[in-house]
Amino acid sequence: MRPQEDALAKASGEPAMTDVARLAGVSHQTVSRVLNGYPYVSQRTRSRVLEAVTELGYRPNKAARALVTGRSNVVGVISQSATLHGPAAALAAFTRAAVGAGYAVSVEHVAGLDPVRLQEAVNRHLDQRVVGLVVIAPFRRATELLIKFSYQIPLVCIDGDHRFSGAVVAVDQEDGGYTATNHLLDAGHPTVWHVAGPPDWLDSRGRIAGWRRALTEAGAEIPPVISADWSAAAGYRAGQLLARLDEVTAVFAANDHLALGVLRALHERGRTVPHDVSLVGFDDVPEAGYYIPPLTTMRPDFDAVAATALELLLDQVRAGTRPSRRETIPPRLVTRASVAARQDTARRDV
Repeated sequence: MRPQEDALAKASGEPAMTDVARLAGVSHQTVSRVLNGYPYVSQRTRSRVLEAVTELGYRPNKAARALVTGRSNVVGVISQSATLHGPAAALAAFTRAAVGAGYAVSVEHVAGLDPVRLQEAVNRHLDQRVVGLVVIAPFRRATELLIKFSYQIPLVCIDGDHRFSGAVVAVDQEDGGYTATNHLLDAGHPTVWHVAGPPDWLDSRGRIAGWRRALTEAGAEIPPVISADWSAAAGYRAGQLLARLDEVTAVFAANDHLALGVLRALHERGRTVPHDVSLVGFDDVPEAGYYIPPLTTMRPDFDAVAATALELLLDQVRAGTRPSRRETIPPRLVTRASVAARQDTARRDV
């Protein structure tokens, strides 16, 4: 690494590893061993090297290391959305995990994961010689593009579907929908209505599947799915419809913003939560505990998703292969005041 580092250091005017070695009175290899944590260096020598590093203000040149090893210590991330809670929370959690493990993170946001823009984003990451790629891809089109583009680089998909043959880490959306629906059924409600997210999102499909499975197992009527997007405005429109139906006593909203809109619509129609209608959301956004009433919701474990994704990525880096592996992380029910037992219906047996 020394020739590349010395050349870059000379061009930038920054101290090089050879300057540290000269000041400490040791070889370049000894400095490298100290900086990389090798154990077979005396404490006295280690102290001299670290004092020289401090005095010179030396920082290891990662660009030079990338020239030698063919990769940097940067992980590339491609995400479709920087604003929606799920993808943004997954990105934040992964960044924390990667930085904690000593890696930097370079993020590319590709709206809609357009094929041309996706290719350009990947190329920019490859130009940085990233150690691997993580794609936060919670909808079907993203998986189709990942299947189409075969990159010879360690790759992990967060929230991809089963058709992707590589490494996938996902929140268990079906388990979340199943648990949320059962919580409402256990409160004595004869059935549960569902306000769903966009149909092309894998999150939506999984939550619908869990909702439907819980109702089927309970022998309950399965109402029609009310399709929406992820916004509070869409929840409000769905809530206006649901508020007109006297038979609606329990609603599972596909995310907390939809639940917020449903709350507003029910309030305007004079139907109180949870006395008239019980409501469960999904995501446990930071504001969920401050809704009126505080919202019962499903909390995805994004930290566990991030840690698992990083582990799978680094396993590929070490092994030099891209094995097929899928890990699912179940969300957790967070109970608050938006669900109550029906007063006119006995609790069903579990």
